[in-house]
Amino acid sequence: MSDNKQNMTAYWKANVRLILGCMIVWALCSHVIAIFLRPALMGIEIFNIDIGFWFGQQGSMLTFIAIIFFYSWRMNKIDAEFGVHEE
Repeated sequence: MSDNKQNMTAYWKANVRLILGCMIVWALCSHVIAIFLRPALMGIEIFNIDIGFWFGQQGSMLTFIAIIFFYSWRMNKIDAEFGVHEE
């Protein structure tokens, strides 16, 4: 019983670590780059679009979608590692 409890504790530590890592990346992209670094990115243009504006509007959303797919992929691996995956 103690071994099972240690296994579940390790599982939840891995789960929480993954969630915190994803949230840190999300916060950096949506707040730091899109808001605080926008003035520094204003002069850079790609396809005649200001990259600071583009990242603030579209890049942060695309990053969030990428984080969702990464979380799903990584969580499936963690579930399989700890034997709680779905069949």
